[in-house]
Formats: sequence, structure tokens, C-alpha cells
Amino acid sequence: MNPLINQHLQAYRARVDEIVKDLHELAIRIDSDELAKTVSELRNRIHEPFMFVIVGEVKAGKSSFINALLDTGKEITKVAPQPMTDTIQQILYGETEEYIKINPYLKKILLPVDILKEIAIVDTPGTNTIVEHHQEITESFIPASDLIVFVFEAKNPYRQSAWQLFDYIHSDWRKKIIFVLQQKDLMDKEDLQVNHKGVYDYAVEKGIEEPTVFSVSAKQEQAGQKAESGFAEVRQYINEHITGGKAPVLKLYNNIDTASNVNDRIGEGVQTRREQYKADKAFRADVKETLKAQESKSLRQVDVLVENLVAGYERITREKKEELSNGLSFFPLLRRSFASLFSKKASLKEWLENLAHELESDLNKELKNKLNEGTADLADSIQQMAKMIDLKIRSSETILRDDHDLFSDIAEKRQSVLQELQDQFTRFVSNTENFTDESLFPDKSSVSPKLAASSGLAVVGLVLAAVTQGAVFDITGGVLTTVGLLFAGVTTSSKRRQVLREFSAEIEKGGKRLEEDVTTNLKAYITNLRRRIDDNFVKFDLLLEREGEQVDKLTVLHQSISEQLAQLQSNIEAGNALTEEEE
Repeated sequence: MNPLINQHLQAYRARVDEIVKDLHELAIRIDSDELAKTVSELRNRIHEPFMFVIVGEVKAGKSSFINALLDTGKEITKVAPQPMTDTIQQILYGETEEYIKINPYLKKILLPVDILKEIAIVDTPGTNTIVEHHQEITESFIPASDLIVFVFEAKNPYRQSAWQLFDYIHSDWRKKIIFVLQQKDLMDKEDLQVNHKGVYDYAVEKGIEEPTVFSVSAKQEQAGQKAESGFAEVRQYINEHITGGKAPVLKLYNNIDTASNVNDRIGEGVQTRREQYKADKAFRADVKETLKAQESKSLRQVDVLVENLVAGYERITREKKEELSNGLSFFPLLRRSFASLFSKKASLKEWLENLAHELESDLNKELKNKLNEGTADLADSIQQMAKMIDLKIRSSETILRDDHDLFSDIAEKRQSVLQELQDQFTRFVSNTENFTDESLFPDKSSVSPKLAASSGLAVVGLVLAAVTQGAVFDITGGVLTTVGLLFAGVTTSSKRRQVLREFSAEIEKGGKRLEEDVTTNLKAYITNLRRRIDDNFVKFDLLLEREGEQVDKLTVLHQSISEQLAQLQSNIEAGNALTEEEE
């Protein structure tokens, strides 16, 4: 081993242990039991020797391969016609031979074999075993491995279950893999070459560059046929690439790579969560903007409606004012006063009463027409406010799905809140009380039977009609009463100018009140309704607030671990390069 690497090896291992500890806390924080267990296993094995994990199907010859590789003359791992390896067997160096049962799924075997001072060998159950838990036990050991030795039965290395495990090892964990075709003694040379090349090509097809493939016979090795067995090539590979002081550094790199793999998975998951969070924030902002835009549109329609009402009011009152002014001029007034004494023509009093009735009739007709024209469009605009939000809730974008490897629980929680929001909003839209307003109808007994019998959005037009008609006729009624009183006092031409001034003032006052009261009531109704709609999102907003905080915290932890791992690898590489230069 390089002196400088050896000098710092313990420090590097200690640093890896610290980083993996942080990674374990991160795995716990994201509430992933599987990753937390994987990282815990990794941390427990940081100080163990370089670990070979032997995998393959039942009866592929894994146990025989291990016995032949160790070359102790003993059957370390039992070989039998039926499947024997019902637990994981971890073979380590020990001064004396010893078998230790750790748990129902793991057994340690200590042997005084020199090669075990640098490597540990793990024998796993077959990938196609029917024994319960074997697959998950095997897969739980793989992330902490340093080299995967994939053993195939030389006669048939193409079974699906074996290559499914390969996909898990290679795609999920990016582990270094070598391939071994065992029991080559059972095949003729040409067929063996075909299968050897077949495994090589298939591995290339699955993304392995220049796969390492060995064809061996444990039977020949143990029978002393060393030249024919193929184990010499396996041992040469181990000597050149792993042992001789290289294993501890390789293991450090493997630990860093595995930790990076786990951290990358978490980072990808957190990034998906962040994308969902951003999409939900955009959705929420869109809802607010839509409500604001629709509110503004409805408020503008209120201005148009009120403008039309006031214009109609002013046209009718202007006509009546002109008629009044003309009728109260000196000669017409004198004629009416004189004629009433000698004929049945209308007296001044009767004429004024008729004028008041005409004003009332014309105003009612004009304003009712304006209301009928304006409230339908306004009601449609207000209804659109709720309909558009309902549509946006139903079509909100889902990025983090409930089958996500790490954050399915977060996705399910989000979906639950969104579904609750949708259900709540559906109830909101169908409830009449949400579209009425206590400030407009403080006394519910004043609500018409038609209004009370309506539901949800259907009530909006009725509410607007009731509010506007009530306000309009209250105001015009008050004006007409006052005008009537003014007219009752007109008996002589001396009061003509006073009556006209008071008539004009009262009409002007009524017009302003009409504009102010209808505007205030309708705009308050629209703004309050917009707030009520927005209030449906309280729980969703709380979810967003918490999710934003959580995603930020996880991102910081993930980035910190990434930086620490990169720095550690850089330090190891720099130390190694410096030593090579000195040599």
C-alpha cells in the first residue's frame, strides 16, 4: 500500500464514517426505512475488509466456487443436491475457525486463511430460491458490497431471475461486477465459448464496458487440475486489482460511491418534491391571480352597471325637471291657477301630482330595464370566478406521484389535501349561504322564497337582482317622497325658483346616493366572495408552507453531504497522486 495512503487511511475512514452518519440522519429525516437501513449497514461495514458478494441462482455452483477459491481442502460452505444456503454467510479472517450465528438470516464464518486478511466473502441465497425473505436479504447486503461476483451455471447463464438481480445491482447501485461461468467441466469447449461470449455480449448490451468474464470448474480445481480449472485467472485478477494493499483504498472509494449513490437518490427525490412544490406554488399563485383578475373584471362591470343606472336616472329626472321648469313659468302657472277656478282642467296641485307619478313610473321602468340588462352579465362574471377556480383545482399538475420510491407518503398526503380541497370547494359552490351576504341580508326573513330555495352559483343572479333593486327603489322612493312634499308646497309663482333649486338638489343627492350605495354594496359583495373562495385554500397553504421549509432543509443537508463526499474523494486522489510522483 502507498505509504501516504496508509498513513491517512484511518483518518479517511473516520471521515467517511462521519459523512455516512450525516447521510443516515438524512435518510431518517426523509422517513425512508429502507435507505436508513441501507446506510446503517454501510456504516457498520466501513471498517470491515474489502467485501466480495457472491450472487447467482440456486445450484449455479456458488458454494463450490467459494470452497475452491479459498482452497483450504475443506467444505467451508456446504454443497448438496438440494439448496443449502438458507442464510447469508459472511466469511472473514480469524485466528481460529469459528461459526457464529448473528441472526436467523446471517452467519459469520471465521477462518485462518491469508487472503481473508484483505477480503471478506459473502455467500448469498440463490436469486430464484423459494425460501421466504431470501431475495430481500440478498438485496439488503448488496449496497455495502465492494465487488459483486455473479456466478452462472455454465450450461445456462440466461435465466431471467439472475439478470433481474443484475439489473438491480448495476442500475440501482452501480456496483463493480465480474461474471463467473461455473461448472464448465460439464460442457464441451465450443458450447462453453458460445455461452462465455453470450454473457459478455449481454453484459455489454446492459451497459457494462469491457465485462470481466471467467469460466471455471470448482470440481477440477479441487481435484488438483489447476491448469484446467480456470481459477488461476480468477486469482490473478484478484491479485492485480484488489489485493496487495489496494483493497483498503478501493473500499474507501466504494464507500464514497455508495454513499454518493444514496445521497443522489435522495437528492433526485428532493428535487422532484421541489418541482412539485414549485408547481403547487405556481398553481396557488395562478388561483390568486385568477381571483384577482376575475374580481377586477366583475368590479368593472359594476362600474358599467352603475354608470348605466345613473345615466338612466339622470335622463328621466332631467326630462321631468325641464317639464317642471316649463310648467312653473309665470304664464303657464297663471293659466293653471286661473283655469282651475272656471273649468275642469287640471289644477296646479293635480298637475304636480301627475308629474310626480310620471317621474316615479318612468324611473321605475328605466332603472328596471337597466338592471335587467346589467345584472345578468355581472352574475355570469361572478359565477365564472368560482367555476374557473374549480377547474384549476381539478386540473392541478401532479409531478410527485404516490408510487415514488422515497416520497410516496408525501405524495399521498398532498393528494389527500388536494382531494379534500376539491371536495370542500364542491360543497362551497353548492351552498347558497356562501353566495349571499349577511351585510346585504342581515335579516334572513327578508330573503325571498325563490332565493332561499336556490343553491350555490344559481343564487348569484338572484342576490344581485335583490340587492340592486332594493337599493335602487329605496333611493328613488326617498327622492320621490321628498319631491312630492316639495310639490305639495307650490301654490304661487313666488316659490318657483326655490322649488326648482330644491328639486335639483334632491335629484342630485338621489343620483349620488344611487351611485354610491349600489357601487358599495355590489363591490363589497364581490370582494367578500373572492375572499371566501380564497379561504378554501387555508389547509393547502399550510401544506405549502411546511413543504417549502422541509424541502429547503433537505436540500441543504443533501448539498452539504455531496460537497463533503466530493472533497473527501479529492483529498484521497490528491494523496494518491502525490505518492505516485514521489515513487
